[in-house]
Amino acid sequence: MRRRVYPAIGLLSAATIAFQLSLMQILAITQWHHFAYMVISVALLGFGAAGTVLALFRNVLTAREDRGVPLLMLLAGAAMAIAVGLAQHPAVRFDAYLLFTGARPALRLLLTYAVFFVPFFLAGLAIGWTFSRHGRDIGVLYFWNLAGSGAGGFVALGLMWVLPPAELPTVLAGLSVLAGLLALPRKPGIVLIVTALLSLLCVAAAIRCPPALVSSEFKSLSRALRLPGTAIARTAASPYGLVQVVSSPALRHAPGLSLTYPGAVPVHRGVFSNGDWVGALPAAAGSGGPPVEDYATAALPYTAGPRRTALLLDLAAGAPVRQAVEHGVKRVTAVAPNPCLPDLLEAELAAAGTPLPGPPALTLIRSAPRTWLLRDRATYDLIVLPTIDTFGGTAGLDAIREQFLFTTEAFGDAWRRLSPQGALAVTCWMDYPPRHALKMAATLVEMLAREAAGAPRTRVAAVRSWGTITFLVKKTPYTDAELQAIRDFCRRMNFDPALLPDLRASERAAFNTLGDDRFFAELDGLFSPRRTDLYDAYAFRIAPATDDRPYFAQFLRWRSLSNLAAAFGGRTVPFFEIGYLVVFLTFLQTAAAGVPLVLLPLAGRSCPRRGKIWIILYFGGLGLGYLFVEMALIPRFGLYFGHPIPAAATVVGTLLFTSGLGSFASERIAALRGVRATVPAAIGLLAALGGIGLTPLLIETIAWPTAAKVLVSLVVLAPLAFLMGIPFPAGIRALAERNEPAIPWAWGINGCLSVIATSLATIIAVEAGFTALMGAAALAYLMPLAAGLRACVAPTGGTSGKDTP
Repeated sequence: MRRRVYPAIGLLSAATIAFQLSLMQILAITQWHHFAYMVISVALLGFGAAGTVLALFRNVLTAREDRGVPLLMLLAGAAMAIAVGLAQHPAVRFDAYLLFTGARPALRLLLTYAVFFVPFFLAGLAIGWTFSRHGRDIGVLYFWNLAGSGAGGFVALGLMWVLPPAELPTVLAGLSVLAGLLALPRKPGIVLIVTALLSLLCVAAAIRCPPALVSSEFKSLSRALRLPGTAIARTAASPYGLVQVVSSPALRHAPGLSLTYPGAVPVHRGVFSNGDWVGALPAAAGSGGPPVEDYATAALPYTAGPRRTALLLDLAAGAPVRQAVEHGVKRVTAVAPNPCLPDLLEAELAAAGTPLPGPPALTLIRSAPRTWLLRDRATYDLIVLPTIDTFGGTAGLDAIREQFLFTTEAFGDAWRRLSPQGALAVTCWMDYPPRHALKMAATLVEMLAREAAGAPRTRVAAVRSWGTITFLVKKTPYTDAELQAIRDFCRRMNFDPALLPDLRASERAAFNTLGDDRFFAELDGLFSPRRTDLYDAYAFRIAPATDDRPYFAQFLRWRSLSNLAAAFGGRTVPFFEIGYLVVFLTFLQTAAAGVPLVLLPLAGRSCPRRGKIWIILYFGGLGLGYLFVEMALIPRFGLYFGHPIPAAATVVGTLLFTSGLGSFASERIAALRGVRATVPAAIGLLAALGGIGLTPLLIETIAWPTAAKVLVSLVVLAPLAFLMGIPFPAGIRALAERNEPAIPWAWGINGCLSVIATSLATIIAVEAGFTALMGAAALAYLMPLAAGLRACVAPTGGTSGKDTP
């Protein structure tokens, strides 16, 4: 084999993983991150399909590797260059919100699948073809594959800082074309030369004319841009999202505004991230009536008593900071989850003549809010959490988003950061049937039951408007003066108290009546000793989220679907929790496509006559186990590092690169008797231990400097990842010695099960938690353990030796 194929495989692998990340970024902008996840999962079936094709047509392809592999690399680059443009064509482009409304949106989704399937299929063919032809060199080849994939992740993240999202896939396509050029034989022939020129032409044309990204018409930015005179004033792209500032003479933002608000609502400029609403920039003085923030339930904490220090766990677009300062808070600490947002806001507000205050009045923190709660050691008179949900709801789009800030443990962390007279405030949009407000109340009650002595009800107040409800939890019981101040606030604003220690039933709907007043009975039930009965009986999941299952917005109960369909109509049910349903849809789609791809080669002539079950167990178990581990680790390290981007880079990069080192060393390690049994057993044991002990270790060291945390991550991840890189090349090498025709099929099995594992891992995490997911990874490695044990006891030669991988 020509040595140039090694770096060519590395370049192609880097291009493929980077292209995947760029597609996820683009689809998060044009749709939502759930659909990016769904489309990518299905597209990655291209790797499994490639293994099936190689298994079925192995005899035809055997003699054509020198020309076939570079041809596929070149074609993969061309397909990457044109994929985004084709997917954005009006005949192909789908809209997520219309997916459950008829056949045409579903057809467009299938066309999108097909467009993104092609480059992954071609890249998978090139890599799998090389693996199947050079099984005895699999350790080195798999090292270049994994190391290239790990490097590709870092390359994509770096390029996201400098390139607009629409241009990034084209540049990455050039890496695939470069891989094809590097792998060209000395005498390429006219077909390869023409293909190379056409591929370069596709890349150059896409760079010259990048596609326009069209967002869903239901995204917040799309709706804002339909207002007359609206324009995008400022844009900043980064791995954390595409942030855009929109100006419009008609854009007014007044969340849950009191009907007593005097004058005209001022015009605001809006800030959006990936097309989703972030917040309104503070209005300039004299641009309308008084600040709208003071006429919303979120102003409750400033009316119930003086606050000298405040921690705002979401900077939003600066309005919460302005409100706190205007209400006399002397020191404000504001947390920006997107580290690019503060600089953009400061520039925009300075240009408008309304700059944010500087230190010491304001301290800006670039971090995930929960991570800062764990690292911070200061105390505050007031801690304000981000507003939950939006006006009109989100159709459950946040159902599978890890929200570590809204777990019981997170509220306990916030409670411990309060001063002796401090208070904790959080605002929810009211929804129907009630979900968010009840789950928030349940979370607060469970936190108080754990952290504070006495009855929780004496420390909780809640005020409701026509659209929002704000909870205010005090470190000490409410005084009579504070309760009177809250009632006076409600009377001025035409709001209703929903929770007070001495609340009278007649006060709850004096200004804002509900069509179904069972909400109040359910709210009261959450403060009773038998609240767990309400958790079990309610139609939605309202039990508090935990760090092990941080899915605050996941409400769907499968046993309630029939009742919901009867009450609201079958076509309405998907929009209660479309995000979680998409995961199940993805799982069903990938399973429906993956199982035939695994079974189809069984009908081919090149299929192994013996050992089929053990090959499926061995390589399928590796595919499931590896992805389960990866999917369980990324959210935990996202909390550890404060942002999902460096967490994903650290986890995926460390896993892939260190697994590559394990692959490189696998030839010597595999020579040891029983290694194909003992290594999966060791991996399963480490995965099980990680599920139990990882979170306490990360919490204990979360305040350490970033460099130290990176070192901790390497120490934790490297041993497991090194071992995880050994079984696959060991199995391929064994097949090369005993059952070479089965190598493409084994590659396809591993690819198909890996894709199925991505959605299955999310389902396990939502239903049972991350600890259970690591346990499932340990169980998955029992499959290659069983196949490896059979290999250890089977004869090394003769017919029976062919029964095993």
